[in-house]
Amino acid sequence: MDFSTYPEQFKFDITNGVLTVTLNNPNQRNAIMTIMDEHMPRIFFEADRDPRVEIIVLTGEGSAFCAGGDIDGMKKDGAKVETFLAGYRNGKRFMQLMQDTEKPIIAKVNGDAIGLGCTIALCADIVVASETARFADPHVKVGLTAGDGGAVFWPHTVGSAVAKYYLLTGDLMSAREAKDMGLIAKVVAPEELDAEVARVVDKLLNGARGAISFTKSLLNIPLRQSLASMVDAGFALETVSSQLPAHREAAQAFVEKRKPVFRKV
Repeated sequence: MDFSTYPEQFKFDITNGVLTVTLNNPNQRNAIMTIMDEHMPRIFFEADRDPRVEIIVLTGEGSAFCAGGDIDGMKKDGAKVETFLAGYRNGKRFMQLMQDTEKPIIAKVNGDAIGLGCTIALCADIVVASETARFADPHVKVGLTAGDGGAVFWPHTVGSAVAKYYLLTGDLMSAREAKDMGLIAKVVAPEELDAEVARVVDKLLNGARGAISFTKSLLNIPLRQSLASMVDAGFALETVSSQLPAHREAAQAFVEKRKPVFRKV
């Protein structure tokens, strides 16, 4: 990987076989801007083929892991179908690549993981979160279908009943709640996050690499099947919802810093 060819919204470090990828858009709580969306698949494609990389750690700069999609940018784009189609292609590809690579991926969730940010975290093999982090997929709160992977990963992880509640309401949950319901693997105090991730990394680096890689591949078969059967429909329905009045109202309300008012029609 040539890190110099990536935009400044990503930071990279590779040490002793561990590639740390940091989402670096802290002024927007690491919301995924278009330029970031375009490079996300490339990161996992190239990391998969880089012999220096044995484990990938994904985290966020500042106080958030990732606040999701760039709603302000969506507003400026006027919710163009072309924008959502580009997001669909990039989102589908990076999710597939995260599942396909045999290299373990750890999400080091230093703060809130919301919407697409939550999906990115759940794409990882192991999620280790600060107890100050929160998780949610509030697509419906901005008038969008939860189509960018939430409908795949949530039911697979916590079951249909819990997934329906959180995806239909968009409610937030604490990291501790997420751990208790099985959405994520580990929760630690903020000051212990680095050490806990390092401990997990050390276990993987000193384990039977082939067995670990093949076990990841085996466990991800149902996820890959679900992605293949659902992701196209999910993104298609999200694109349709992006053209409805509810999303336009939500985007305008976000810019104006007020609560959206959704009409029945």
